[in-house]
Amino acid sequence: MYAIGKFSKATGISTSTLRRWDREDKFKPAFVSDGGTRYYSDEQLNKILGKTMTTGQSKVTIGYCRVSSPKQKDDLRRQEEDVRTYMLANGYQFEIVTDIGSGINYNNKGLNELLDRITDNQVDKIVILHKDRLVRFGFELIENLCRKYGTMIEIIDHTEKTEEQELVEDLVQIVTVFSGSLQGKRANKARKMIQELIQDDAD
Repeated sequence: MYAIGKFSKATGISTSTLRRWDREDKFKPAFVSDGGTRYYSDEQLNKILGKTMTTGQSKVTIGYCRVSSPKQKDDLRRQEEDVRTYMLANGYQFEIVTDIGSGINYNNKGLNELLDRITDNQVDKIVILHKDRLVRFGFELIENLCRKYGTMIEIIDHTEKTEEQELVEDLVQIVTVFSGSLQGKRANKARKMIQELIQDDAD
């Protein structure tokens, strides 16, 4: 790990610029001590200097797209197209990983593949259309993991939803997941609850 002063000398980037990048979430330190000292990793140094990883393998940019159910396949295709268009416009060399599954299900195949590649130091950047496309809850946890491995998360659309919209979407996700294990009248009641939540949000 490199303290901010050492990292500044090694890269030629001023400490004031590094602090500003941190505040603006453009380039976060790998670790911040209790005293507030910023520390940067070898991977981050290699990234700034344009070097490949010590394994000899270059890091890649991955576009991640997710919808909650198979009924949303058309939405998934549109999401993929939006992400692909954005990355092409920015000149990225990229791959796209997709998932069909709940945002509160951390066993989605694509998400696990993405996390494995991050911890193997293979991912330079993750590009997502909206923040909740990665996960519904626990985004900050994954963001911290990415930071430790020198991976950046780039969100295309930062449009903020209202608190009411977010609450309804979260409730729908939770009820949908847990209703999957119910049968008979209880399952019908759960499905009715979901429809009421969606209708109230639309109204």
